[in-house]
This record gives sequence, C-alpha cells and structure tokens, in this order.
Amino acid sequence: MAALAACTPNGTVPSPVGANATSEVPPASGTPSVATPSVEPTEPVPVAAPVEPAPSSDTPASTAPSHSVAPQHSLTDPASPWVVVNKHLALAPQDYVPADLVQPGVRLAVSGEAALVNRTTAAAAEKMFGAAAAEGVIMTLASGYRSYSTQVTTYNGYVASTGQVAADRASARPGHSEHQTGWSFDIGDGAGACSFQPCFAEQPAAVWAKANAHKFGFVVRYPWMFHDTTGYFYESWHLRYIGIEAATDMATRGIATLEEYFGLEAAPDYL
Repeated sequence: MAALAACTPNGTVPSPVGANATSEVPPASGTPSVATPSVEPTEPVPVAAPVEPAPSSDTPASTAPSHSVAPQHSLTDPASPWVVVNKHLALAPQDYVPADLVQPGVRLAVSGEAALVNRTTAAAAEKMFGAAAAEGVIMTLASGYRSYSTQVTTYNGYVASTGQVAADRASARPGHSEHQTGWSFDIGDGAGACSFQPCFAEQPAAVWAKANAHKFGFVVRYPWMFHDTTGYFYESWHLRYIGIEAATDMATRGIATLEEYFGLEAAPDYL
C-alpha cells in the first residue's frame, strides 16, 4: 500500500509513482525559495503501513473534550485554533487567508509564504523551538502557510501528471489543506537527511516534539496508525496548534486525533 502524506512542500510535478507517496507538494513553479540552511526535501518513499479498522462513527463520550475545554472554540471557523480541516471538511471560505500571518523568530528552512504562520502559532512556536534548543535539539520551520492559489497549482499539477484518483491520494484538494489555516507547520532538523520521510520520526526533533509539543499547544496532527481516521499516514513532522489546554488534555488522556477528540467522523477519503 502506498503511503499517503499530507504535506511535503518541495519538489517537481510528480511521477505516477511519486504521486502515491507524497502530498501537497508544490510543483517547481509554486515552490517557495529556500533560505539558509538550504535543504531541498525529497519526496517521501512509499512505505507499507499496517491497515487498521476505521474507528466507529459512534465516538464514546470518554473521548470528548473535558468540560473545561469543550466550549472554548469553533470547529468550523478557520480563524479558530480548533478548526478541523480534513477530506470531509473544507475551509469556509475555501480561499481563506489568515489576517495575521507573520514570520516567527525561529530557525527557518524556507522563505516566502512558507515561512509564515498566524500570530498565535508563531508565538507558541518561538517558545517551543527555544525550549528544544535549550535541550540541545535543533528544530527548523520547514513549511508553514500555504495559500489557496498555491494549493490549486499543486493539486492541478498532480491531476495533470497522474490523474484524479492518484492526485486525491497524494495532495489535498484546494481548500482542504491544513497549511492554509496558519495553524500548522512542518518541522525539520536542519540536516535534511530524513526531511518529510518516514525516518524523520527517529530524528531528535521529531522525538522531542512528540514528547513535548503539547506543552506549547501543539499536537502531531497525523499520528502513527490513524490513517483510517485522518486520511494520511504518519507525519512526524506536521504539527498543529490547538492551545496548551486542549493539547495537554489530549496527551493526558491518550487521544490521538482531532477527529476523535472533537467527536467527528473519520475522514479517510473525500466524500
């Protein structure tokens, strides 16, 4: 089974083989310029992943947010830190642009729009990157905001190269990319050896983020073995801000996905 991926930011229009392995990869015309350190991510290698049954649509009450967390934010407003974007839920409006995009004061591996996130995410990222550095862990921002127009170019490139079915396995349809919200970004380790590939999960940056990101309000959005819920295989590099209280609640209670946490249906494929 070819691995699905939600967000590999660099590369050319893929071959039919590559399209089954990567996702949201802007073709050359839409690729952001790369800043120091200059790291050109490669396409993820297709890897076999165990198939697990999709979770029941009847989410048990125990997986809902705790009472203190539940009433805080909208799940549909793209300006909300709890907005859920997946293969069933598109942004509204689909061409949404965050009003407060900024470049965080962290080590960057990209420039242009890809170096931006919204202001709240930027502040949290600066604290997280600083904490990681204090423990000797190098972390870079490898891909942040991605506009609707960039995603149109990306997705259409896949369709032209590989066809609709393969494109839907490889790239988020425009309006369905979490990167467009400004609430998410991908991390690297500054070296690039395993950038956007399964082996990144074993690198210090990914190991540290998995253990500590919730302390700063982030979750690993596409966790291991939950592709039948999220629509994508494990992406140890893709972090999503939802706030410290909710992220810590999820970590403490062992809840892996936003779909489960907010009581939403699994979204393995487009409707």
